[in-house]
Amino acid sequence: MPEGLSPIEAGKKAHEHTSQPPQHGPAGGERHSRIVQIGEALLLSLVTIAAAWSGYAAAKWGTESRLELAQAATQRNLATRADLAALSTRNFDSSTFTAWFTASTLDDPDKQTVAIRRFRPEFKVAFDAWMATDPFHNPKAPPGPTYMPQYRLADQANAEALDREAITAAAAGNHAGQVGDDYIRITVFLAAVLFLVGIGSTFKLPTIRYALIGVGSLLLILATVLILHQPGLPA
Repeated sequence: MPEGLSPIEAGKKAHEHTSQPPQHGPAGGERHSRIVQIGEALLLSLVTIAAAWSGYAAAKWGTESRLELAQAATQRNLATRADLAALSTRNFDSSTFTAWFTASTLDDPDKQTVAIRRFRPEFKVAFDAWMATDPFHNPKAPPGPTYMPQYRLADQANAEALDREAITAAAAGNHAGQVGDDYIRITVFLAAVLFLVGIGSTFKLPTIRYALIGVGSLLLILATVLILHQPGLPA
C-alpha cells in the first residue's frame, strides 16, 4: 500500500497551516526601520546642538551674573568709603566753624582770622555765602554754612554716584542669573528629548518609536522657541 497521512495527521497539518500568521515581505519592515532610525538620528543631532548651545549660554550668563554682582559689591564698598570720607570732612568743617564761632562770640578778630585760615577752600566759599546773608541779624538766614547750596562735598557726590552704579550692577547681575536659570531649564527639556529617543530604541514596534519621536520633536520645538526668546550671549 502507498504510504500516506492518516486522517488525524492530516488534520494536525491543516491546523498548523491555518494558525500561522500571514508573512509580510521584508521590504516593508526594513523601510519602517530605516525611517525610524533616520528620524531618531536627525532628532538626536538637533537636540545635541541645541543642548550644547543652551549649556554654553547658561555658563556664560552665570559667569556674567557673578561678575556683575562682584562689581556691585565693590562699588558698594567704595561708596561706603567715600561716604565715611565725606562724614569726616563734614566733621572737620564743623570743628573749624565752631572754633571761628567761639572766637566771634569772644569778639577776638585775631582768633577769628586763625580759625578762618583753617577753613577748607570749598568750605570758605560756603562760609562767605553764609556771611553774605547777614546771619546775626537776618532770622531767615540758614543755620550755618553747611546748609548753604554752595556747600558741596566731593566725597559725598562720589559716594552717591558709586551707590547708583552698585544698584545698576546688582540689577544686571540678577538679570543675568535669571537668564542663566532659563537656559538651564531649557537644557532640562532637551535632556528629556534625549531620554525619549534613548528609551525608544528599546521598543521593536515602529508605532511606539514614532510616538516617542513625535513627543521628542514637540519638546525640541518648545525648547527652540524658548531659546529664541532669550537674549544672546553677554558681551
